[in-house]
Amino acid sequence: MEGGHVRQVLVVEQDTSAAAAMVTDLRRQGFTARAVPTGERALRVYGEADLVLFSLELPDIDGLELCRSLRNGGDTALIADAALERVLVLHAGADDCVVKSWGFREVGARIEAVLRRSRPRQVLPATISLRDLHIDPRRQEVRLGGRLVNVTSKEFELLYTLAATPETVVTRKELMARVWGSNWGHTSRTIDTHVSSLRAKLGSSGWIITVRGVGYRMGYAWQMPETTAG
Repeated sequence: MEGGHVRQVLVVEQDTSAAAAMVTDLRRQGFTARAVPTGERALRVYGEADLVLFSLELPDIDGLELCRSLRNGGDTALIADAALERVLVLHAGADDCVVKSWGFREVGARIEAVLRRSRPRQVLPATISLRDLHIDPRRQEVRLGGRLVNVTSKEFELLYTLAATPETVVTRKELMARVWGSNWGHTSRTIDTHVSSLRAKLGSSGWIITVRGVGYRMGYAWQMPETTAG
């Protein structure tokens, strides 16, 4: 994966053995992967993924309807497992289609190709340095004190968005639009999850401050004075 940036794949498949096999092989290929068995579960957690690989045969939601809902909710990359309904699913918003009989390696190659074609929602031209925190959009890397911090794509975009204007509060609505490409209010809880994860990975809650009822801003950890030897 690129520069410490591990791509996350969500597998939506009601056949638990098939889902487990796919997740295992995707992890072998270098992705972070998890599986859910229903469309309803997928709609709750897809915001954390870079790509959703979904079956059209689900127990609760028609696969085409799930595809439309995922596409309307943002620009997460979508690949459908569809042998016969390829035209319909592409019209519903999928980026590509695969067939189980192709085998794991070809499915992985298709995922890589779709992710290469996807582009960030904002232009990220410059490296941001806040004291010993360095955020490099070209390499998709976050380093703290020279240590590589392994972040997901959404965590990277969230941190970059906040760090680009470190003394300004960024509203929750702005974050949903910029990072997730969505104005869905009920998905905004995912912001809290990602902020919590970033704080843990950066080793301090002082890096990101919650402004209650408004949004978030970079904290004062980057403004702490240097300590000098006596």
